[in-house]
Parts: sequence; structure tokens; C-alpha cells
Amino acid sequence: MTQATPDGDLTLQTVAFPKDTNSGGDVFGGWVISQMDIAAGTTAAQRAKGRCSTVAIEAMRFHAPINVGDLVSVYTQIVKTGRTSLTMHVETWVRRQRTGELLMVTEGDFTFVAIQASGVKRELPPEDA
Repeated sequence: MTQATPDGDLTLQTVAFPKDTNSGGDVFGGWVISQMDIAAGTTAAQRAKGRCSTVAIEAMRFHAPINVGDLVSVYTQIVKTGRTSLTMHVETWVRRQRTGELLMVTEGDFTFVAIQASGVKRELPPEDA
């Protein structure tokens, strides 16, 4: 991993707290994926102009741990759209509390489908609509 700056739009920012750790004292991977899904869902809903549901998470890569106190930033970038679905690349970056170092800690590809209130798939609206 040699990427020096995030790709995509800053979509979510939070701080990792002790309550977010696993029994070993590390920030729990499930918490990180949850933050990524929240950010990706926000971007999906904006593009779809309505409700969306996560249908796949692929290519998850964990590059480095998140420490308690790190500023966690999630970036999203839509990379593909279909008739009812969209896929985005999601990156999680941290600014280390103690050193100020900025680095990517996780990345993955999230796919969403646009849905009606009833939960049935619907077509994505035109991008400029």
C-alpha cells in the first residue's frame, strides 16, 4: 500500500473509543466495517435519491490497526452503476492521535441496490435527476 492520499469524498468522520475494541484491546474489525457501510449507504442513498440496501461487500482489506483515539475518516467513490445497483470503493483512513500520521487502514467494495419502501428493487434515477 503506497497510496498517500484518500480517493473519493469524505463521507463520515468519527473517533475510535475504548467501547469500540475487542477483547484484545484492538478496535474491532466489525466496528470498522459498520462505519464503512454507514458511509457507503449514505452515498448510495444520495445517488439513488432514496432507500438502498447493501447486497455485497467484496475485496475487504485490512492494512493496519485502528487505535483508540484515532480520527477515523471514511471516503466513498462510486465506481459502477447498473440498472438498479451501484458499487463503490470505500477507504478508511486514520489520523493517528499521538503522531498525526495519516494512513489508509481498510478498503473494500460495497454494492447496493435501490429499493422501494416495500423493499422491492427499483431502477436508479438518471444521474442528473
